Amino acid sequence: MITNIISGIKAYFGAFSLVSKLKLWKYFAIPMLISFVTAIAVFGSAYALSDNIGNFIAKIWIWDWGKETFSSISNVIGGLIIIVIGLILFKHIIMALSAPFMSPVSEKIEAHFTGNVPHTHRNTSFMQQLWRGIKINGRNLIMELLLTIPILLLKFIPVVNIFSTILLFLVQAYYAGFGNIDYTLERHFQYKESLQFVRNHRGLAIGNGIVFILFLLIPVIGVILVLPLSVTAASIKTVEALQIKKNSVNAA
Repeated sequence: MITNIISGIKAYFGAFSLVSKLKLWKYFAIPMLISFVTAIAVFGSAYALSDNIGNFIAKIWIWDWGKETFSSISNVIGGLIIIVIGLILFKHIIMALSAPFMSPVSEKIEAHFTGNVPHTHRNTSFMQQLWRGIKINGRNLIMELLLTIPILLLKFIPVVNIFSTILLFLVQAYYAGFGNIDYTLERHFQYKESLQFVRNHRGLAIGNGIVFILFLLIPVIGVILVLPLSVTAASIKTVEALQIKKNSVNAA
């Protein structure tokens, strides 16, 4: 697992040069725009709602003693909830809507490394790729929220909240990497087969997603470049994993 996480992270080191070498930047124009507009909409709304969430949580404390302290904690927790939910919504929205534009990118990367001519696998249309992206990311959004809510509740427990922060980050990373990996899997596997493949390669998904999440912490530039670099890095490692799987099957 640790080895695969590191491998997923290291794939980013050659991503920028590969995008330039294969002249892939033109494919990212619309996804970059989608990413920028979505970021403004999601995080702008989140900022506007942060105080309301904090005030709502503060009302839970009905006693006078300690009310000021609990209100301060509530504002922090409310802000964290807004940031986390905002990140979750942002990444799944952009990955779903960008699916038809990212699939050709991963296809060209696969052709570069394997020598396969494009469209030698499952040949899907723009709408099929869009629907696949919505289906995968919709499913991941629900799963991630189901895991995130109880983790956020752990924030109220001293000491435990330190570990819950790490766990929350890893969950966010896993589902970000999941979406990036599926742009390549879409050509090879049906929906359920893709879910199993990512489960078997959790480390790669987490490694890819760790850098994805860290990119989002960089103002403006991070939001714009996160898809080009994360999708390229994910495609490199996914193609490599598919080749290993294929060779093991042939050897057997």
